[in-house]
Amino acid sequence: MREARIWRQVLGVEKTVIEHVDFDESAAAVIVAVRPQARARSRGGVCGRRSPGYDGGAGRRRWRGPDCGLVRTFIEADAPRVSCREHGVTVAAVPWARHTYSFDQTVAWLATHTSKAATCEVMRTAWRTVGAIVDRVWADTAPARDPLAGLRRIGIDEISYKKGHKYLTVVVDHDSGRLVWAAPGRDAATLSGFFDRLGPERCAKITHVTSDAAGWIGSVVARYCPDAIRCADPFHVVAWATEALDAVRRAAWNRARATENASRGGGGKPRRRPKAGPARTVKRSRWALLKNPDSLTVGQQATLRWIELHDPVLHRAYLLKETLRLIFQLPAENAATELDRWIGWARRSRIPAFVALQKSIRAHKPAILAAIEHGLSNGRIESVNTKIRLITRRGFGFHTPEAVIALAMLSLGGARPQLPGRTHPRMSQ
Repeated sequence: MREARIWRQVLGVEKTVIEHVDFDESAAAVIVAVRPQARARSRGGVCGRRSPGYDGGAGRRRWRGPDCGLVRTFIEADAPRVSCREHGVTVAAVPWARHTYSFDQTVAWLATHTSKAATCEVMRTAWRTVGAIVDRVWADTAPARDPLAGLRRIGIDEISYKKGHKYLTVVVDHDSGRLVWAAPGRDAATLSGFFDRLGPERCAKITHVTSDAAGWIGSVVARYCPDAIRCADPFHVVAWATEALDAVRRAAWNRARATENASRGGGGKPRRRPKAGPARTVKRSRWALLKNPDSLTVGQQATLRWIELHDPVLHRAYLLKETLRLIFQLPAENAATELDRWIGWARRSRIPAFVALQKSIRAHKPAILAAIEHGLSNGRIESVNTKIRLITRRGFGFHTPEAVIALAMLSLGGARPQLPGRTHPRMSQ
């Protein structure tokens, strides 16, 4: 009797009778033969209701249990079928089918902390089994909590999880920093699924939404949350300016290279790359132009001084980029005036890339000023995206978006699985 209680504790099963324990030499595993207690027998595998027996099923089956030291453990029992009035003929439910719960929790915990390959090696499971277990654990965890409860300020972004333009749309709670929703795709229909699940009452409670300037995000947010304040992500706005600056730098490099070729008496490609000259200096100036001034090396500072003296157009583009970046650091009461001045300066700059950019800035001006006033950005969302990329790399890629989403929600959604048998909070983190 005492031995049976010990094995029930080791396996983490309830409502189970331990018949006997053997060691299978061929499988190099401990086999624990069990049967359900009387009150747990003859229950439908789907609904759990008592049902009349149908037949003995396909014979005895084995379920994987947690390892005992260095040896694998299996639970072995009959798998009879019952005739359920609602679901027809199904395999009878057994109380240890999710013993398997402690085993699944251990696999899921490892999957959220280490690579999928390491999890397979430690737990002696197949590659696809880990993904299936993660899906099961998330399916059990999701109904017990509502990640969409209490949302007020959210950030929306998309992330590529696989080659071939495979994207996820993700939503993050600004207040908690948790991933609250993700789905495959990056279009209006995908994002509408989030707001449909949120419901009209909770949509009305959304006060702030941050995102990039994607039109499909703006249209969906305007339809479901018309009163929410749209905030343009400062990082993306400054990225527009850096892209425009890089386009100006490439044009300056082409001009300098054409001038050097003309001075050699021909327009063809030179046989040897010159070790010095304006074209080479401009080509190597990319990081000097894109980095923040306080991060420049001595050599990069010298490059900027050379550009200031020899290429006024490129230097003007650099000043436009830096001025736009600094506007996001101003108080809200000064930002609107300075942004108007910047738009006028860019419009008169006669630099095509920045003339086009000021049109975009002017179109998104309310969202830009809202981001400055409320101090919101997509920083939390970008942090979550980075962690999702890490999850994808640790898993050596995933065949389906559902596997990525399940592992991401377990890791980043505030519902990380705990190791079975650990009672101290620090031991389970």
